[in-house]
Amino acid sequence: MDQNQAFKNGFAAPVIFFLILSLELLTAILNYLKKRGTRNARQIQLKQEIKQLLKEAGSLSSPATFAQAAKLRRAAAAKEKELAQYQESCGKDKKQSPEFYLGKIKIVKGVIYVGLIWWFWSTSVAVIPAHLLQPLGKLLFWGGGNAAGNIIRVGIIPWLVVTNRVSEFAIRKLSVVAIAHLNRYQTS
Repeated sequence: MDQNQAFKNGFAAPVIFFLILSLELLTAILNYLKKRGTRNARQIQLKQEIKQLLKEAGSLSSPATFAQAAKLRRAAAAKEKELAQYQESCGKDKKQSPEFYLGKIKIVKGVIYVGLIWWFWSTSVAVIPAHLLQPLGKLLFWGGGNAAGNIIRVGIIPWLVVTNRVSEFAIRKLSVVAIAHLNRYQTS
C-alpha cells in the first residue's frame, strides 16, 4: 500500500470533516457580519442625533411651539440625508463587504467539493464495521469501492453529505452559544 492510499484510508475522513467544518464556520462568521452590518462611530453618532431631534420634536406638541418642532424635524431630516450619504460612501468599497466574500466562499466550496469527489471517487473515505451501520450501510456505500462482507466502505458523496449536515448543525448550535456569550459581555 503506497502513502497516498494510506492517507486516503486512514486520515481522509477526519481531514475532510474538519475542512468542511472550517468552510461552514467561515460562512457562518461572514453571515453574522452581514447581518450585523458594518457600524462605526460616525453612523452610531448620527443615528443618536436623529433620534434625539425627533424625540425633542415629538415633545413639542402645542401650537405655540409648532415652529420649533418643525425646525427640529427639518434638522432630523438633514441628519438622515447626511447619514444616507455617509452609508453610501462607505458602501462603495465592495471588497470589504461580507457579501463579496460570501460569493467567493461559495465558489471555493464548489471547487473543493468537486476536487474531493474527483480524488476519492473510486476509493473509500472511511471503513466502518457493518453492524454499526446496519440499516444504512448500502446508502453510505455509494461510490465507495467494492463491498466486502463485514465492513462498509463509505463513499465520498455520502461522506460529504453527512459532514456538511453535521457541520451546519454544529455551527448553528455553536453560534447560538457564542451570540448569547457576546450579548452578555456587551450588556455588562
